[in-house]
Amino acid sequence: MYDLAGADENRRFSPYCWRIRMALAHKGLEVEYLPWHFVEKDKIKFSGQGKVPVLIDGSNTIADSWEISKYLESTYPERPSLKMDNGEVMFIKFWTETVLHPEILKLLVLDIHDNLSPEDQPYFRETREKRFGLTLEQVVVNRQERLPRIQKILTPLRSTLSKQKYLSGETPGFSDYIVFGAFQWARCMSGFLILNADDIIYKWRDKMLNMHEGLALSAVGYPI
Repeated sequence: MYDLAGADENRRFSPYCWRIRMALAHKGLEVEYLPWHFVEKDKIKFSGQGKVPVLIDGSNTIADSWEISKYLESTYPERPSLKMDNGEVMFIKFWTETVLHPEILKLLVLDIHDNLSPEDQPYFRETREKRFGLTLEQVVVNRQERLPRIQKILTPLRSTLSKQKYLSGETPGFSDYIVFGAFQWARCMSGFLILNADDIIYKWRDKMLNMHEGLALSAVGYPI
């Protein structure tokens, strides 16, 4: 699998790649992870598009985390289910990508930039500054004061986790990996604290970090 890497090639930080890393571990499938950078579009040209993750499984090439998750579930049905048929999965996907990801990015975009390879930094700065209409430095001004906004956005997660162990129910599923990918993205690229230790989401994240023999916990990141 092609996996987004920072200046340190062991710093794998894409939230989309992390949801698939966790899904592959959930299925008990061994995989080789190949580092990829934003400017290396030619490396994955064979996949017909320009983003990671890209999974190669025998003669099959699958791009896009959602398509990969569906592929894993249908191709390896005898292995533990990702619960792709749970009714909330599609909602969780779109909520994470349209609400949670943008809020995290606004808090951490400069930290993300600073952890990228020198080759990736100009591309990242140009594309993100165009998106925001501000410099990266301006985007993160007063971020500490903006934390209450993201805490409010996280209320539905807290409410769900107060009623059940995981977002997918009593056992984890792809809904958990989708949301966890966002928090792992933050943890891999920034020491800025988004969650407090007494937050039920923090405790859920801790369970996720230690899952699959500490796969996510052992990743290069910040001890938060």
